[in-house]
This record gives sequence, C-alpha cells and structure tokens, in this order.
Amino acid sequence: MGGGGQHTESGEPAKGDRGGPGGGLGGSAVYTWEEVQRHSHRGDQWLVIDRKVYNISQWVKRHPGGIRVISHFAGEDATDAFVAFHPDPNFVRKFLKPLLIGELAPTEPSQDHGKNETLVQDFQALRDRVEREGLLRARPLFFSLYLGHILLLEALALGLLWVWGTSWSLTLLCSLMLATSQSQAGWLQHDFGHLSVCKKSSWNHVLHKFVIGHLKGASACWWNHRHFQHHAKPNVLSKDPDVNMLHVFVLGDKQPVEYGIKKLKYMPYHHQHQYFFLIGPPLLIPVFFTIQIFQTMFSQRNWVDLAWAMTFYLRFFCCYYPFFGFFGSIALISFVRFLESHWFVWVTQMNHLPMEIDHERHQDWLTMQLSGTCNIEQSTFNDWFSGHLNFQIEHQNSDNLFFLSLSLS
Repeated sequence: MGGGGQHTESGEPAKGDRGGPGGGLGGSAVYTWEEVQRHSHRGDQWLVIDRKVYNISQWVKRHPGGIRVISHFAGEDATDAFVAFHPDPNFVRKFLKPLLIGELAPTEPSQDHGKNETLVQDFQALRDRVEREGLLRARPLFFSLYLGHILLLEALALGLLWVWGTSWSLTLLCSLMLATSQSQAGWLQHDFGHLSVCKKSSWNHVLHKFVIGHLKGASACWWNHRHFQHHAKPNVLSKDPDVNMLHVFVLGDKQPVEYGIKKLKYMPYHHQHQYFFLIGPPLLIPVFFTIQIFQTMFSQRNWVDLAWAMTFYLRFFCCYYPFFGFFGSIALISFVRFLESHWFVWVTQMNHLPMEIDHERHQDWLTMQLSGTCNIEQSTFNDWFSGHLNFQIEHQNSDNLFFLSLSLS
C-alpha cells in the first residue's frame, strides 16, 4: 500500500493502525492520497485536515451540520472548508481528536487530485491577512437598522389598512410592502444564519430563528442544511441542492447532453426557457419551498422551528383576519409569497446559474467558489435590492461571512 502506514507481514494494516468504525487510533499511521481516496463511500469515509487523516465514518451521523455536507469532502482535503465552516476551529478540533487515524506520508503533497498548492497557500495567506486587518467585522448598528426597516415596513403595511381601509389599490400597496419586508427579511436571516452579525454564535442562532421563523414563517434548520451544502460544493450536480431541479429543468453544458444520451425527457426541455417563467419564479417559494419546509419540520420532528414558524402565521392572521377574513388572509399571504418568490429567484440565480454547472471535479476551494459564482454591478439600489448578494464572489470566499451554523454551542 505504498507508504500507507505500518503493516503486518501479510500486507494487512497493523492492528493498532486500523481506523475502526468509531474513529481514530492516535494518528500513528501514515497514508497516501490513493489510500485516503478509497474511503469516500457511504459508511466508509476519511478526510484530511492540515495533513491529518480522520475517519469520519460514524461521526457523520452526529455532525451538527448534517451528514451530507461533511460527506461531500470524503476522500479529499477539507482544510479550507473546515476553516470556513467553523467560527472557532480550536473548539471543534477537540471533537476531531478521537477520529484521528494518522497523517499524510511526508512524500505526499498537501493537496489531493493535483490541486494547485501554490494557489491554495496564496488564498490561505490572503484570508489570514483579511482577518488580521478586521476587514470583515460586522457592524451591529447596520444590522439593527436593517431589522428596523423591515419591522417598519410590516407596521406601515398594517397601518395603511387601519387608516384607509381595504380598497383594491390599498390592498395591492399593502401586498407590495409586505413582499418587500419578506424579501429583506430573507436577506437578513441569511446573515444571521452565517453567524456573521453577532460575536457570540448563540446570539446569531436565536436571532436567526426569530427572523426566519417569526418574521418569515420558515425553518432555520431547513435553510441551514440546504445552504451548508450549497456553499460546500456550489454548482456541483448532486451535491448542491440549489442546482437540483428535480428533472424540471436541465442546467449547464453537461446535464442536457447526459439527459439526451439517456433519453430522459420528463419535460419538454427544448422549451424550458419558456416554461421557466410559468413555474420557476412564481412557484418556488409559495409552493415548493413551503411544502418542503413543513415536510422537513414534521419528518425531522423539529418542533422548535415549527413553533417559531407558527408564531408568524398566528401573528399574520391576527393582524389581517379583521380586514380580509380567513380565506382572504390566505389569499393575501399567497400573493405576497408569489411576489417575494420572483424577487428571490432573480437575485439568487443571477449569481450562479450563468456560471459553470458540472459534476464533482475536485477543484481547490478558491477555484470551485469562483467558477460557480459571479458579481453583479454595485449600486446603492442593487446593494439593498439583493441584500448585498451582488458581492457574491466576496461572500462565497469570505470566512466571516461564510461561517455557517456548525458550532456545537
């Protein structure tokens, strides 16, 4: 097995070096990349962090960020992903110690699959410099004002009806104001979900649940698990849920060819540029996301997120039932979701869908992030309209904005 640890005369690894199903054995063995890459299957997964080899085969089931996001790096170097996903790497490393089974052989490069080691080192140096200079420190006042303008829009929408009544024109204006507040709350919860606002992770978690749960009626855990995977492997088919179109659309250059070869035709794909406008932006949030959110909360018995979401609907119906009745209130929230969905789709997809969409190519962290995203022209309006996601390149690669809710607090 070529430098891959200590072995018995029979060629089997020495008993003390076996990475059992529970994890590590003190890290006494050395391994080649070829050996590490053999362990990239379900139930048998290793990964490398700072040249240390870890057996995560059983840990994946208890990983706070979910099974999928950590499994996406099985058989690979996960150093940059590990740093990006964990606000306090030193705290998390104590959970890695029992999983340690060895390290890479001295003759092995630090990077797998022929990745550009110089580029990786340059990016790590840049990241360290940005952190030292404090260029990514959040400004609590900004986010307080951001939350304030969302609450103000909610209050103005309700006050509009209290003062002037429920004519068609005023109802439409109320819907536009609510759609704006919902969209802006979506951008704000994104920042809390990334743990990028408050210094303490626990504060970010609570505020995230408040914004996405009470202000939007959705689930923080559902969003986190989707978003973790998106950032871990952006635009990678079968790994990024944001490009999983459930056979409704085909994306990129490879997928249409593969569908053609396999003669898969769930939809008239040669007309997808036309039916996209009928079932994409209008239905993503009010239909697909709503069903998926509640299905996830019930199937995973996530009663905390369900309780937060119910406070949104309770508040909404208490506010608008006196004006529109039960079915009228349902029609109002459905129309608001319809408007919000268009807003959300055009902002989020303009940064990703025009870029490369492909199967796993084992690129280094920086190359993978840059090839899957692009920036949109900066302006005061674009900044506000997109929740600053027009700076998508910076967002995808910036650690402080990239810290996802994988802390164990």
